[in-house]
Amino acid sequence: MHPATPRRRLTAALAGVSCLFLPLLGSHAATAAVDPAKAAATPAVPFGSHTIPYASGTLKPSGTQSSLDQAVIKTYNAWKSAFVRKNCGNGWYEVISPDADHPYVAEAQGYGMVVTATMAGADPDAKTVFDGMVKYVLAHPSVNNANLLAAEQDSSCKSVDGSDSATDGDLDVAYGLLLADRQWGSGGTYNYKDLAVKHINAIKKSEINPTTHLALLGDWSDSGESHYWMTRSSDWMIDHFRAFRTATGDSSWDTVRTAHQKLITGQQSAYAPSTGLLADFVVNTNGTAKPAPGEVLEGPNDGDYSWNACRDPWRIGADAVTSGDSASLASARKLNSWIKSKTGGNPDKIVSGYRLNGSAFDSGNDMAFTAPFVVTALTDSGSQAWLDALWKKLAGTPVDPDLYYGGSVQLQSMIVASGNYWVP
Repeated sequence: MHPATPRRRLTAALAGVSCLFLPLLGSHAATAAVDPAKAAATPAVPFGSHTIPYASGTLKPSGTQSSLDQAVIKTYNAWKSAFVRKNCGNGWYEVISPDADHPYVAEAQGYGMVVTATMAGADPDAKTVFDGMVKYVLAHPSVNNANLLAAEQDSSCKSVDGSDSATDGDLDVAYGLLLADRQWGSGGTYNYKDLAVKHINAIKKSEINPTTHLALLGDWSDSGESHYWMTRSSDWMIDHFRAFRTATGDSSWDTVRTAHQKLITGQQSAYAPSTGLLADFVVNTNGTAKPAPGEVLEGPNDGDYSWNACRDPWRIGADAVTSGDSASLASARKLNSWIKSKTGGNPDKIVSGYRLNGSAFDSGNDMAFTAPFVVTALTDSGSQAWLDALWKKLAGTPVDPDLYYGGSVQLQSMIVASGNYWVP
C-alpha cells in the first residue's frame, strides 16, 4: 500500500514572523439582509444563537457575548478571504493550504466543511460554499474506498501520491455533513445525512483498526502494512465519535470512543503524568501502547508534542465542554494546569514543540500551538484570567494568509471558546 505523504509544517521556521493584516470582508453578521433565493438556506442553528449550551461550570472569556461573537466573525472573514477558493472550476470550493506539502489536503477540506456549516447565519453564502465543498469532496474519492476523500491534490486539483485517504480529513468531512443536515436538512442538492452515513461507515470499515478500535492513519494502512499498529493523537476526536453513534445508531462507535478515551488517559498517566501532553504518534497499539520512539512517519519528533498533537487540547477540550464527560474533563484540566504554570499565565510563552515531560525543543511561536489551549482553559473554574489572556491573544492576532494551518486552528479554537460550537 502507498502511504499518504506526510504533511509536515514546512513553514514552521517562519513562526513568529509578523502576520499580514487582511482587510475584512463585508460584515456577514446574522442580521445581514438575505435575498429570497437564499431564504431556503436559513440555518436551524445560526451562528451566535447559543441555543445548545455547554456543560455546567464551563467558563467563557470575559466581555459581552456579542463582542465574543464579533471577534469570531472577524477572524472567520479573514480566514475565508485567505483560504477559501474556487480555483479549479466545476462549481467546486476548496480550502487552499499554502503551508502544507500540497495545495489541497483532506484535512483542510474537512476544516472548511465544519467551519462553514458552523458559521451559517453569520455568512449568508454558507450553504452555497458548503455545497461547493461537498462537490469537491465527491469528485476526489480515495482509490481504496470511494466513500472516503483522497488525501492530497495538486495545484490543478488532481489527486496525487496514490489517491488514498487521511483519517483526520475524513472524520471532519463526515462531521461537517452531519452539521449541514442539522442546519439545512437533506432535501436540497445533496442528501447530507445519507452522504454522512456512507462516509461514517467507510471510516469504520477502512480507517478504524478492528482489533484495537483505534483510528488508523488512513485507508492505506491494512494488516499487512507497517503502520497498522500505530495511531495519531490528533485523530482522536471524541465528540465526532459521539455524533457518529447518534447519526448511525451503531453502538460500535461507543466502543471506538471508549477505546480512544482510555488511550488518552493511559498515555497521560504513563508518559506525561506532570503535563498531560500526548505524542504525535503512538505505536504498539496491539500491546503496550507508547509514544513513537523517534521517526516513524513524519520526523524525529514523532514521539513528542509536535505539529500533530498540538491540536489535542482543542479536540479533547471540545468534547469536555460539550459533553461534560468526566474523562475528557480530567484530561483537559491536566493539560490546562500544566501550560498555565509553564508559561506563568503568559500566552506569548507557548512555543511550537515540547517533550512529553514539558521541556521545550523549539523556541518558535505558532497559533497551531497557542490557540488550542484556550479550549482547555474553559474547563477550569480557577482559570478565568488565563482564559482571558489567551482569548485576547487569539482575537488580537490577524490571520496570516501564508499559514493556513495555524489560522484554521485559531479560528476553530475561537469558535469553541466563544460558546458557538455544538455537536450534531
